[in-house]
Amino acid sequence: MLRDLGLAAALLGAILTAGCGETPSTATTTVGESGDWENMGPSKVVTLPDGYEVTAELKISPQERGEGMMYRSSLPVDKGMLFILDRMEPQGFWMYNTYVPLDIIWMDDTRQVVEISANTPPCGDRDARNCPSFGGSVPAIYVLELAAGQAALHGVQMGTRLDF
Repeated sequence: MLRDLGLAAALLGAILTAGCGETPSTATTTVGESGDWENMGPSKVVTLPDGYEVTAELKISPQERGEGMMYRSSLPVDKGMLFILDRMEPQGFWMYNTYVPLDIIWMDDTRQVVEISANTPPCGDRDARNCPSFGGSVPAIYVLELAAGQAALHGVQMGTRLDF
């Protein structure tokens, strides 16, 4: 009976803590290369300076923006994430539980590039304190994340405007 009570207590604890705190590594949303992007949510086509088009998954709510690229195992060169912030202000991006290197591009309300963090390294470290933030030194309202190297390849630089 004591063993049954212990089992019941463990099950109750698991039920009560489901969805709270950190996601256990066995329950992450990491999926295979194509699966990361096959079922993406609402998206917008972003045209880069050389005319190359990227389909960017929109991240609008605070929860969506907070998750961003966390647990994604890939970022194809024709995909990205477009974050729409609440207001124009400096916004650093934290790379915790991000598994792929990124180009992070901050834009103002005219969609002009105001800051770039090229080849931003991932940080899958279990200790969140070891993961740095990048950018956020100037006000921005849009942030685009691309696969590392894509910004330079397609002519994205300070002062250029992106179309979306």
